[in-house]
Amino acid sequence: MRIGIIGGSGYVGSELLRILLMHPKVDVTMVTSRQSAGEFVFNVHPNLRGLTQLKFVPQDMAELQKNCDLVFTATPHGGSVNLVPKLLEAGLKVIDMSADFRLKNPADYETYYGWKHAHPEMLKDAAYGLPELHREEIKTAKLVACPGCEATAAILALAPIVKAGLIDNDHIVVDLKVGSSGGGSKPSLASHHPERFSGVRPYKVVGHRHIAEVEQELALLGETVKISFTPHAVNMVRGILATIHTYPKQKVENKDLWRALRGMYGAEPFVRIVKYLKGPYQLPDPKITMGTNFCDVGFEIDEHANRLILFSALDNMVKGAAGQGVQCLNIVMGIDETTGLKSTGFHPM
Repeated sequence: MRIGIIGGSGYVGSELLRILLMHPKVDVTMVTSRQSAGEFVFNVHPNLRGLTQLKFVPQDMAELQKNCDLVFTATPHGGSVNLVPKLLEAGLKVIDMSADFRLKNPADYETYYGWKHAHPEMLKDAAYGLPELHREEIKTAKLVACPGCEATAAILALAPIVKAGLIDNDHIVVDLKVGSSGGGSKPSLASHHPERFSGVRPYKVVGHRHIAEVEQELALLGETVKISFTPHAVNMVRGILATIHTYPKQKVENKDLWRALRGMYGAEPFVRIVKYLKGPYQLPDPKITMGTNFCDVGFEIDEHANRLILFSALDNMVKGAAGQGVQCLNIVMGIDETTGLKSTGFHPM
């Protein structure tokens, strides 16, 4: 399949290129960038030196239509909403890495993003690009809307537990530690790594935009849920660790949690259940997922406070973004969804 990437000069574009250039079933034919048009890709993404002679080109719909079968849109939020309809009209399939088609309720865009959606009629047909929950819709989708990285971490930890009906759905507290790459390649002063270095800083402590995704997806598994959601900027470049505080409806035991997690993820290629009694990594740690498409999930029972703590860890640039997009691509293509994604993390690192 011939692949184009719109907005290929950013971090998500870089990760898409890193994965797709090594993918045995695709050919990256076009990479667009306004600011880097005419530059060799490896001048912007030096880790790709020796792997490609592609140059960034201006965005041109006729050229995309002629040279591509599917296009990844790796644009900032709000940058895809008017572009994607044109790509679909040109007969191209689209995997959108932005937030522009993730939410089914158009009103949520006004609440969480501050703008009115220009094409609300398209939201119902966009497949939410989380394979563990939406594999069947992704298979036949013309438009796949990839989830947010923090939303992915929260949903994958919570989904089996919510589906099993084990917790109070009105009292779920999601606490996340997030690497600086989540702020993109054009950071604000607050998200700039030197300002984050040596610190742990809460940000957007209430009303975070990923709440809408998490509540939307978990509601599909049963009753509606209410999420409290607070991220923290921490001193790492990649990775997310979600620590999620929940409260069981009745007494739960380890076997109940194992049954719920294995029931949903036993056959999933990229979700690992991590709960061990030995070694330094007894529960999920984003360090072990770096560079991979894995999401590690785990749990601990706090009998003293009647609390069930859930954990998930992933690389925000891979399973939280580009890797998940490629996993969706594989599903759309009808091939083994691990193609091009079979890699381990580094240890030590």
